Amino acid sequence: MEKSLKFKAEGILIWSLLIILIYNFIPIKVFSQTEKTIVGAERMNEYLPLLQGKIIAVVANPTSMVDKNHLVDTLLQAGIKIKCVFAPEHGFRGEAEAGAHIENAIDTKTNLPIISLYGKHQKPTETDLNGVEMVVFDIQDVGTRFFTYISTLQYVMEACAVKKIPVLVLDRPNPNGFYVDGPILEKKISSFVGMNPIPIVHGLTIAEYALMLNGEHWLSGNLKCELFYVKSLHWDHAKFYELPVKPSPNLPNMTAIYLYPSLCLFEGTKVSIGRGTDLPFQVIGWPGFTSGTYHFTPKSKAGIAAKPMYEEIECNGFDLRAFGDTYIKTSNQLYLLWLMGMYQADSTNFFNPFFDKLAGTDKLRIQIQSGMTEDEIRNSWQPALGDYLLMRKKYLLYKDFY
Repeated sequence: MEKSLKFKAEGILIWSLLIILIYNFIPIKVFSQTEKTIVGAERMNEYLPLLQGKIIAVVANPTSMVDKNHLVDTLLQAGIKIKCVFAPEHGFRGEAEAGAHIENAIDTKTNLPIISLYGKHQKPTETDLNGVEMVVFDIQDVGTRFFTYISTLQYVMEACAVKKIPVLVLDRPNPNGFYVDGPILEKKISSFVGMNPIPIVHGLTIAEYALMLNGEHWLSGNLKCELFYVKSLHWDHAKFYELPVKPSPNLPNMTAIYLYPSLCLFEGTKVSIGRGTDLPFQVIGWPGFTSGTYHFTPKSKAGIAAKPMYEEIECNGFDLRAFGDTYIKTSNQLYLLWLMGMYQADSTNFFNPFFDKLAGTDKLRIQIQSGMTEDEIRNSWQPALGDYLLMRKKYLLYKDFY
């Protein structure tokens, strides 16, 4: 039985490598984009009149750029009064790794108080919002349910709804907004890495998701937040978007961003996704894995991986960069065969409790453990995905990918 499983797993992984080779010789589908994308934060004439004379708070991080200047600096230069900055996971300046505790602080450049919205303090308190007349939310998302910026958005909207403070979302393109895929979250498994019944790849921008939060009555207590937004120009869901700033310390380039929806599920397994290397979310493996040909050794890196899995232990596995640059951008779906193949190669203690939270359901784990095929697993998603796509249409601000 063990021999049969190993053969099946190696077959899946070899097939993955063949796809990499094949797609290296197939032209990538490129959506034409003749005009430069202008993100919401750069359209200052659209929103400065809303902010003039008000005391505001800003939810921001290093992606909150207006051309080459940070949004907070730009607003201060325009004479806007800012009471405080709310910082999500990774912090205001992006100095913290995923999951790290972030302390409140004072920004050394602006002397503004920075209030962390991560860890035990995920939602602004009434005291945090005292005197605030509008909250500006400007963060680059990557379009997955488990990327926690959309959870921060929900908590900010809930806190503002209680105090009747309007929220202004400065929208940015979704770099994975050209497809929708994955299991829908079950409410019994909701957490900060997945709060609402949406798929892993949700196909929405931050502003579109904010509209969905209001429209589907997902804010706690059936609250509704007064919402304003500024759209991006010259972008839609059928276009690829190259991020000018990395959205988090462990997503350093577009290859990692395209691979992230498929590889983040490994965070709930014994497989390393390269944290503590120069290729986070671009390589996979673990010590003793025998089917791969790529070797990497995770090391502690300040602000990126303080204590990475398998620190200072050589891992064996696969370099997936070519795959991320080709297949992921053309298939428009999550890639499951790595996950299934590595489980079949060695199922001992493969999953940990975090996996179900990332998947948003216990069904995916059970399906893999029971030996279901990729097609069978995908088919099980389709009824709920069809309902989601119909719901999603109500909130789209941009032309869709189909």
